[in-house]
Amino acid sequence: MVADAHVMTHVKTMANAIRALAMDAVEAANSGHPGMPMGMADAATILWAEFLKFDAADPHWPDRDRFVLSAGHGSMLLYALLHLSGFARPTIDDIKRFRQLGSPCAGHPERHELAGVETTTGPLGQGLATAVGMAIAERHLNAQFGDRLIDHRTWVIAGDGCLMEGVSHEAIGLAGHLKLGRLNVLWDDNGISIDGPIAMSASDDVPARFRSAGWHVVACDGHDPESIRAALAEARDSSLPSLIAVKTVIGFGAPTKAGTAKTHGSPLGADEVAGAKAALGWTAAPFEIPADMAAAWQAIGARGAAERTAWTARLAAHPQADELQRRMAGMLPIDFSLAALRARMAADAKPVATRKASEIALDAINALLPETVGGSADLTGSNLTKGSVLAPLDAANYAGRYVYYGIREFGMAAAMNGLALHGGIIPYGGTFLVFADYCRAAIRLSALQQQGVVYVMTHDSIGLGEDGPTHQPIEHLASLRAMPNLAVYRPADALETAECWELALQDRSRPSILALSRQNLPLLRTLADENMAARGGYRLVAASAPRRAILVATGSEVSLAVTVAKVLEAEGIGADVVSMPCWERFAEQSAEARAALLPADVLKVSIEAGSTFGWERIVGHDGLMLGIDSFGASAPAEDLYRHFGLVPETIVSKIKTRLGV
Repeated sequence: MVADAHVMTHVKTMANAIRALAMDAVEAANSGHPGMPMGMADAATILWAEFLKFDAADPHWPDRDRFVLSAGHGSMLLYALLHLSGFARPTIDDIKRFRQLGSPCAGHPERHELAGVETTTGPLGQGLATAVGMAIAERHLNAQFGDRLIDHRTWVIAGDGCLMEGVSHEAIGLAGHLKLGRLNVLWDDNGISIDGPIAMSASDDVPARFRSAGWHVVACDGHDPESIRAALAEARDSSLPSLIAVKTVIGFGAPTKAGTAKTHGSPLGADEVAGAKAALGWTAAPFEIPADMAAAWQAIGARGAAERTAWTARLAAHPQADELQRRMAGMLPIDFSLAALRARMAADAKPVATRKASEIALDAINALLPETVGGSADLTGSNLTKGSVLAPLDAANYAGRYVYYGIREFGMAAAMNGLALHGGIIPYGGTFLVFADYCRAAIRLSALQQQGVVYVMTHDSIGLGEDGPTHQPIEHLASLRAMPNLAVYRPADALETAECWELALQDRSRPSILALSRQNLPLLRTLADENMAARGGYRLVAASAPRRAILVATGSEVSLAVTVAKVLEAEGIGADVVSMPCWERFAEQSAEARAALLPADVLKVSIEAGSTFGWERIVGHDGLMLGIDSFGASAPAEDLYRHFGLVPETIVSKIKTRLGV
């Protein structure tokens, strides 16, 4: 897909269009990062003009190449590319309002704002790690649907900051291990960070790092079109993931600030902009692109139209067309239901850990949904995420559906974002709940990007026992519940576990966390006609004696609350038990429904083996909050529950004291 000669004779001038728009937009906003777009404009122009497979008229074409600007601070590079090549947005007016409220040209690229932004970037390193997931998705779907429908590449522009971030080590190690030859990373090797020269803080041999991880490495002069072209072609043709070390001058063209940190994160200033435009030979007015230049860029945006049209014809004739379209649209099968699984769970009274119940659920789910791809960060036998259905996804078998991520929690979470963003895949992955801290930055991007990634977080409390406070989550549920657009599920038994899995799979615009127990828990419900977890909270046990207390609990503490209620009832104190597997879903219920479940005139008691922070939102400031507001300890689980007062006799005593009886 080579652009015509007319286009390519103007590479330098075309790149200057990117530089001009970047300078103009940052200057107008009085905020932004002009240096990276100015430095990488030449390489980006050749990539988009000659190598990137896309059609600006159809930015959601499933077989397009994915382009990820991991160095998201240089967002004007991407906005300029999208505008110039003919995407419907951003318009020039959008670019004029760069970094302003209501403009899709946010300070860092936001996926939900613009078609053509494949992933939200800005937190350095995560774009690269997300791109690894996209590359896994391409190979996996290629193995399932064949070259005629899935045959594309993932291209990344990453900066020094991306490669300093720890997640980059996790990402490049995984990509090298999986031999993701369709992944190509252009490293903007400009030697500058915000503080100044990279040499002030790092002396890594970056190419050696990548080679040691199994990557192909090639270097080029980032301001020489022929050098760039040769390097990109070599990377494209390699069977290994490739690093293209693109040596550039940050702020290229700026007369006094080029090559310095002064171009990194601040407007150049009017005089410097004028000097840069003069040096580059750019005479157009701010935000204006000469007609011949605009036409050349529009030709680049249209050059993939014929290939996209041919692909559409192949799709129409393909026996798997409907299945691919369903998956890429993020739609579950019309007849998808876990009603049979719920009924089976409700009929088996044997106590089971919710992590084991999750494994049982996954065997059913993975048989029903061919789009699931599971994994674990080296805790498969503890998270129980593999089940009996899935084969490993590795370099020898991209058709497999289970990724052994290794001890790379952050890298796993970011890669799962990439799997989801690519489309056609529902990813889930496991680790211990305490290690949600390692995943948190990627979980936040799942939520921000409205991606239905499922995080299977086991060993969810002091119930894990002897591993001690380093492994016992305390504040984690509270901190995760504080994150917008994240559903945190903590099921009480096997039936609720199946219900929570069903809800997580149905919710394609919000990530979910399943916080699951290590210890066995009794079955608390035998009726499975309705998915009660969908309410977020529901009355599990109704008081027999006059109601004086409502016990609200989650997970393993729901069965404890049932026991406490029985003791209270025996003493003539009526007590409801409310199971609340998901705060977020409960908050979405009507005010009337919430008030009916938790009326204001009754003592409400929360019971959860974790931080009490936030429970006042459920039980009120006059409620009784029972939990753990210190770190845990190393001991058998039963001893720990007694030590922290989460046993029936202690809880009953506290409730009676509060009631004055």
